Amino acid sequence: MPKKFRSKCPMTNLLDLIGDKWSLIVVRDLFLQRNTFSQLLNEGEENISTNILSDRLKKLKESGFIDFVNDRNDHKVKHYYLTDKGMDLNTVLYEMSMWSNKYLDRDFNKVSTYFFKVTQDLSRDLVISKSKSVYKEERDKLLDYHRNQQLYNVSF
Repeated sequence: MPKKFRSKCPMTNLLDLIGDKWSLIVVRDLFLQRNTFSQLLNEGEENISTNILSDRLKKLKESGFIDFVNDRNDHKVKHYYLTDKGMDLNTVLYEMSMWSNKYLDRDFNKVSTYFFKVTQDLSRDLVISKSKSVYKEERDKLLDYHRNQQLYNVSF
């Protein structure tokens, strides 16, 4: 977390933490189960550079929005995940997406188009809570798998 915020405004304080061009894109991608550096770098359409991605991952971790676990088979690979604090940004992502869908006259990518289609008749609160619970379930599986290697060993 920054040692000094620009003001005492809650919105400015949040922007001090995640208000750059890339941080919320990284958070979005983690919600989309892109959890390794390689996936974050290559699977999004925004073409983030490696140095920017490294910097944002470091800042998001320092601020407590994300953490990582080392891959159980290759300790050079880190699996990043959203903390509970990071998962709570889902509301921000949802509202930004809904605003864009309402006011920007354009076609969106397949993931967004599908999201808008399947959630159009659902309440905001249901969409947000369901997506958080689905993410949490997947996050817990990821952590369990990489932290509890002995449970997954298969002997023949």
